Amino acid sequence: MIVRIMGEGQVELADSHFTELNKLDDVLLKEMESGDEEGFRRTLGELLDAVRRLGEPLPDEALEPSELILPAPDASLAEVREMLRDDGLIPG
Repeated sequence: MIVRIMGEGQVELADSHFTELNKLDDVLLKEMESGDEEGFRRTLGELLDAVRRLGEPLPDEALEPSELILPAPDASLAEVREMLRDDGLIPG
């Protein structure tokens, strides 16, 4: 699967990593619902770090369709809430 981190580029991830990423997405959703800004920042960082660690960056000139789009590390809670629209970052 191809994942785009806004402001950074695209990463190719094996589908086998979906479960790990989905767990972080679930935690992120709960933190967003409760307004836990500190938890949100921590979990967003963990999710982005996991994508970077588990994936292989695509060259900047590659323009593959992204199956997932994740917010930039400095995205605000309000910006990410808008992205989620109750569906989560990772479709379930």
